[in-house]
Amino acid sequence: MNEQRQTSLDAYSMILAAIDDGIYRPGDRLVESELAERFGVSRTPIREALQRLETQSLLTRDGRSLIVASLDHNQLAELYVVRSELEALAARLAAKHATPEEVRVLRGMVADDRRLVNDPPALSRANKRFHKLIHLASHNRFLVQQLDLVHRSMALLATTSLEAEGRGPAALDEHDAIVEAIARGDGAAADQALREHISRAFETRLKLESGDKARKR
Repeated sequence: MNEQRQTSLDAYSMILAAIDDGIYRPGDRLVESELAERFGVSRTPIREALQRLETQSLLTRDGRSLIVASLDHNQLAELYVVRSELEALAARLAAKHATPEEVRVLRGMVADDRRLVNDPPALSRANKRFHKLIHLASHNRFLVQQLDLVHRSMALLATTSLEAEGRGPAALDEHDAIVEAIARGDGAAADQALREHISRAFETRLKLESGDKARKR
């Protein structure tokens, strides 16, 4: 029974990672047999994983098929409101609880990530790692759990705001400001820097989506 449960969890994690990595994008249909072949597991754990993802609203029904969900404008705005509040709280707590080692790693991430400004997909992956470490540096397991849920929903965004011209370097400057506030133990400044970072990312995403809609007309 434990082995079966682990297989289902593995299938869930693999499908979720594939959505997060853009292998499956909003609107893509997920077929049990194809997923089982791709991931090398039987159809039963795939079916259980798909049911779990549907329950979490990461998948939705299109007739009898399951497809990767997408977010409309209102859902996107709601997601960013929650993300801003929770991420700001994580930064504020990190300013209080982060270890010297965590601060050094965060600084190293910002420095290393500057080499990725011309590679938006790689920078996007690095960005997720950066934010995840801030979550962990809050040293609050319940907050980390809630942020994991938020970031699962972020996987439903078809593009990264880091694709916008000039956004990569600006985002890294914002990361630097967040880290330095955490390093100083200044919770209020860390909170504000994180909120401004999320606000600018949201604004950039709205501009990108408006441009995409205009081109499709």
